[in-house]
Amino acid sequence: MMPHRWPWVVALVVCTPAAGSGQTVEPPPPVAPDVITRDDAGRATVRAVRLTEPLAFDGALDDPVYQEVPAVTGLIQVEPVAGVPASERTEAWIFFDDDHVYISARCWDSAPESQWVMNEMRRDNQAVFQNENVTVLLDTFHDRRNAVYLLATPLGARYDGQVTNEQDFNADWNPVWDVQTGRFDGGWTLEMAIPFTSLRYRPGRTQVWGVQIRRMIRWKNEVAFLTPIPAARGVGGVFLVSLSATLVGIEAPEQGRTLELKPFAITDLTTDRTATPPVSNDLSGDIGIDVKYAVTQNLSADFTVNTDFAQVEADEQQVNLTRFSLFFPEKREFFLENQGTFSFGGSGAGPFGGSRDTPVIFYSRQIGLAQGREVPLVAGGRLTGRLGAFSVGALNIQTDGEPVSGARSTNFSVVRVKRDLLRRSSIGAIVTRRSQSTRSSGSNETYGLDGTFAFYDNVSVNTYWAKTRTRGFEDDVSYRANFDYRGDRYGAEVERLVVGTGFNPEVGFLRRDDFERSFGSVRFSPRPRSVAAIRKVSYSAQLDYITDRAGVLETREAQGRLGIEFENSDTVDVTYTRSYELLTEPFPIAPDVTIPIGGYGFQDVRATFMLGQQRLVSGRLLARHGSFFSGNRTSLGFTGGRVKVTTQLSVEPGVSIDWIDLREGRFTTQLVTARTTYTFTPRMFLSALVQVNSSNDSLGGNIRLRWEYQPGSELFVVYNEQRDTLDRGYPDLENRAFVIKINRLFRF
Repeated sequence: MMPHRWPWVVALVVCTPAAGSGQTVEPPPPVAPDVITRDDAGRATVRAVRLTEPLAFDGALDDPVYQEVPAVTGLIQVEPVAGVPASERTEAWIFFDDDHVYISARCWDSAPESQWVMNEMRRDNQAVFQNENVTVLLDTFHDRRNAVYLLATPLGARYDGQVTNEQDFNADWNPVWDVQTGRFDGGWTLEMAIPFTSLRYRPGRTQVWGVQIRRMIRWKNEVAFLTPIPAARGVGGVFLVSLSATLVGIEAPEQGRTLELKPFAITDLTTDRTATPPVSNDLSGDIGIDVKYAVTQNLSADFTVNTDFAQVEADEQQVNLTRFSLFFPEKREFFLENQGTFSFGGSGAGPFGGSRDTPVIFYSRQIGLAQGREVPLVAGGRLTGRLGAFSVGALNIQTDGEPVSGARSTNFSVVRVKRDLLRRSSIGAIVTRRSQSTRSSGSNETYGLDGTFAFYDNVSVNTYWAKTRTRGFEDDVSYRANFDYRGDRYGAEVERLVVGTGFNPEVGFLRRDDFERSFGSVRFSPRPRSVAAIRKVSYSAQLDYITDRAGVLETREAQGRLGIEFENSDTVDVTYTRSYELLTEPFPIAPDVTIPIGGYGFQDVRATFMLGQQRLVSGRLLARHGSFFSGNRTSLGFTGGRVKVTTQLSVEPGVSIDWIDLREGRFTTQLVTARTTYTFTPRMFLSALVQVNSSNDSLGGNIRLRWEYQPGSELFVVYNEQRDTLDRGYPDLENRAFVIKINRLFRF
């Protein structure tokens, strides 16, 4: 008989902000000709200026308006010394006309251009973030929690995305905007042009927004912001939308509802030897269309017919030596805008979203993909945006069947509502439905309530309660309570997470079921002044304790970590881990090796050294050794690698090797990847990715040309190939495809 257990009860309390609670008090608007006012705490209000003459959008900053209008200045460091003025001067301007918002910057730099870190031009490549850059955050609803993120480098490379609720960051969303850059004697310049039609904002001509400007001087590893940011957040402080400056003076165009049409045409030549019957050099073509309609200025509807995702880049493979599923991010354009609206309970795609065991209630990759195969999307629609203090999202998509994976024709539905509370908190609800369950007859539904609460600048609480409904399943409830303090010098986190035996969110992602997790961690991070080369040292310890619902211990992991961040951006990390894993069924860890049922205790030491992006060769070196289940494990790896050949040509190598020696057998896993990219211009690149993975005996290749021939309109030429390396001879072909796709954006 199971012991009686008391469920966790989460109480949501709404309090009136008291003195010191972090409630924002804005400085008064500047009076012309001034463009910025500051208070004693460094908070700022910035005034945008209407252009009376067209701007020569060339990045040169030589128009008369730059002499007539004073610049926004006075950026404040967060690294290396929080609160002091930036070491290099930055001048910024915010203009607008009837069609665009323009943000310009003149970035002074005492170093010669040869010393700047500039080695990437491709849009949204992670390496862009590691170059010299300026980032602009626009909080267009002035809700102090959501924003549009726009980054540009001296090479004209761009990185953009959406920030949701100060914690989820969707880097795969690509709005239509443009940037031009230039040089002057003493630094570099940029001009951003963002169409009003690419932004969502409150109704009305007169607008009040939030704005943050961040400059990263990579060659000296310095980060500075327009307004003060807590030292604990460092470069990630840009996500603290609530600390942005206030932007006044914007006059939005009085326009009708915007309609966007994006038709596409595609042709492909396909071979698939895994299909029944096999397909060889099958030539086909198709057309489809995506439609976006602005229901209101802050609420948009998306529709798709006969959608094809041939342009999506291949997933980077991972080696999995655990008994749990791997998580891959969404990269398909239709699902990306306002993706953070659907995040639930503190889990999501962002940098601060939940542990790896936290269920993801809505995971869009469940739609249109099954067992690694693409499932046809017949049609679908989404409605996302803001209604006053509410964020809303609704989605409905119909998929067709797919014979190889056995996927049946299925309808997917999701409804999400969040209500803002106080300065940075919210409560919400979500409902998901899948018309055809994959684990039972009938449909599958999930219902949930959640709360995200932020206090001061470093304290957050995330909670949720969720229930699924699947025929024949019981104990189908999950709930979570998480407390997190992220100070610069000290940190602590406590979490309780419960997932019932029958909890089954089939439009979500569930790494493991039937468990109760208790987690705690503490951190001490001093900044030593006695060693000039070291910026920060972090000592941390954590304990992860997981039982099944009957109280039997399944996983225990105790970890101690020492991390050192150097002034030149290199880092060293040494971690000692003691683990316990209970296997309740045999674990086939390799094709010819199965670990039997039983409890296993093991320990290891892992050391990593991160080479900063200012180096010709950068990346993370890893070494690991220790006991592992019934034997030992030794690992070596180089991940996130990058070799700069020229500013246009780069190679991103990666290798991961694990030597596993168990009583049940020995084996070695090898994952070798190499991505070579040549960027013709920031709008056009050719990339080739080769991946060899011994854990699934595969050799994969992906060659992808992307040309944005005008903003929002693209040409893709893609070649994919997958081979089986199980045989010792030449790898057998499984499938390959040559695809040409073109789309065109029309705005009305």
